[in-house]
Amino acid sequence: MEQFEAYEENNSLSLRGRVFVKIENDILNGKYQPGESLNESKVAGELKVSRTPVREAIRQLELEGLVAYIPNKGAIVKGLSIEDVRDIFEIRMKIEGLAAKRAASNITESQLKELREVVEFEEFYTAKGDTEQILKLDTKFHEIIFRASGSRLLDRTLTSFHHYIQRARSFSLMDAERAKKALLEHMAIMKAIESRDKERAEVLMANHILNASENIGRLKGYAYQEEK
Repeated sequence: MEQFEAYEENNSLSLRGRVFVKIENDILNGKYQPGESLNESKVAGELKVSRTPVREAIRQLELEGLVAYIPNKGAIVKGLSIEDVRDIFEIRMKIEGLAAKRAASNITESQLKELREVVEFEEFYTAKGDTEQILKLDTKFHEIIFRASGSRLLDRTLTSFHHYIQRARSFSLMDAERAKKALLEHMAIMKAIESRDKERAEVLMANHILNASENIGRLKGYAYQEEK
């Protein structure tokens, strides 16, 4: 099924799970805008599935806070507000530094090798200005550190936050200057982790998140739904 090519590698996902992931990504990426109606029949037709997995996925999205059921209107997209994004960045500043600090103590040689390779590829694609690849590598860089922290809760929480703000991250990394600065910040974080400098890794990561947040705030044309 063409719509789910990106998820075929994960055979553990049920049809409902794949539908959920697809709709969730479409909301987070801005295909479905806040206030827009999610018509079960229309979405099912677009995805070439029955209405049942769509209905179940929408119910799950309601639990996630991305969709709301409005009387006489049905399922309405809530998406993420500007305040949601700000909150996520603020929480990340508090705990992603902790993940980097723990990674400096717990990272394995194979994880370090993987981290170095990611940074090398990131340098290559940053020079080419390939935003799509930069975003993928940025995600990979942070996910390695989440895993290397040795904390399942940190890994799960931060991976979820990273996913939720994918649109904001993509928008930010389209700024060539920010992409170059992010690369330099990644290099510095990697070196601190390599040298097992826990305190420096923590500070550099917190500053990295702060810089990303401030850059998004400066970008014109970027907008999530404002809180009312």
